[in-house]
Amino acid sequence: MDIATRVYNHKWKIDPIIRSLIDTDFYKLLMCQSIFRNRPDTTVTFSLINRSRDIRLADLIDEKELREQLDHIRSLSLSRGESTFLRGNTFYGKRQMFRSDFMEWFEAFRLPPYQLEKRDGQYELTFEGLWHEVMLWEIPALAVLMELRSRAVLDGMGRFELQVLYARAMTKLWEKIERLRDEPTLRIADFGTRRRHSFLWQDWCVQAMIEGLGPGFVGTSNCLIAMRRDIEAIGTNAHELPMIYAALARTDDDLRAAPYKVLADWQEEHEGNLRIILPDTYGTPNFLENAPDWLAAWTGIRIDSGDPATGAETAIDWWISRGEDPRHKLVIFSDGLDVGTMLELQARFSGRVRVSFGWGTLLTNDFRGLVPGDGLAPFSLVCKAVSAEGRPTVKLSDNPNKAMGPADEIVRYKRIFGVGKQMAQEVIV
Repeated sequence: MDIATRVYNHKWKIDPIIRSLIDTDFYKLLMCQSIFRNRPDTTVTFSLINRSRDIRLADLIDEKELREQLDHIRSLSLSRGESTFLRGNTFYGKRQMFRSDFMEWFEAFRLPPYQLEKRDGQYELTFEGLWHEVMLWEIPALAVLMELRSRAVLDGMGRFELQVLYARAMTKLWEKIERLRDEPTLRIADFGTRRRHSFLWQDWCVQAMIEGLGPGFVGTSNCLIAMRRDIEAIGTNAHELPMIYAALARTDDDLRAAPYKVLADWQEEHEGNLRIILPDTYGTPNFLENAPDWLAAWTGIRIDSGDPATGAETAIDWWISRGEDPRHKLVIFSDGLDVGTMLELQARFSGRVRVSFGWGTLLTNDFRGLVPGDGLAPFSLVCKAVSAEGRPTVKLSDNPNKAMGPADEIVRYKRIFGVGKQMAQEVIV
């Protein structure tokens, strides 16, 4: 595919940023089904949060074009082929992962309205409604804003300049792949949908990983690309589940129990490699120390904040303390990864646990140093649940720079969950 020519001749109506409702992360659909079953009447508000305030999105991105892209997404529905893929495919070894009642709802689904305003050089983009409906805005909203930012930077480039840019970006990625394939035991999945350079670029990156890494590339989080490229769709659950369960808690005791209630509900629906713990929402050490014994039998843990090596060592110690053999457990690293970090973690933990990596932004959006002023460098943009039933959500994380929520609620959550001093780390993406 000649991406440079597609960018140079771009007309959004024939090449929209979001092409499908399943141009999203697999874990969003898994969580959506769980919420559809367990919390169908919960009202939630999601909001765009730009952690990189120096990137003034409202100055870069035309509001009319942004609205056109968002309105286009609201017109999408599942195609017959996409429905057949979700209904009939085998995911994680399980047939009919998605139940008939959920699929009947999803086949008739359209994304609900959005609210968009400009303020101080940023866009305030919010989605309010039933949890299982508005949650499906998160990934496409982020992908639209990231790609419109890329288009704004590329807008003034000529055909040959674009060809050279993409040739350099392809070379950069291929050099990373060559380094990674020197370690044949690596297992890597693409987790790069939400902050990708563009859909076409993510698809190219996935194809390069398929050819370059062979069986070392285990799949993609992107459902549409998984379907088109006939590879595994990868993903389990995310922070929004404990954040919203916690926001709904009425007492301190209920709040302490909320992260485990999430996983109890999850365990009723899923088994095997879908039983992956995400422990850092309110601090990993406290979560593991107070976890019920049945969680130790789960398949593994995903480490998504803080120092990754420290997180893995903490998990190994916990499994040993609960009588489990860490060598049979899976540790998925997924926070701000690039080649050097992955190789270091693989060398340190290979043979001690089963190691896997969810490679995100620096797989699908590493254009650092390729344009003057570094205007295509990735930045930290998220879309998070900020309230549930009118009550604010809180995320503490293992990195205080990723914490979110009202200051007084953050203090309260730290007290209730026993979160002590944390080491702040730079948030790259």
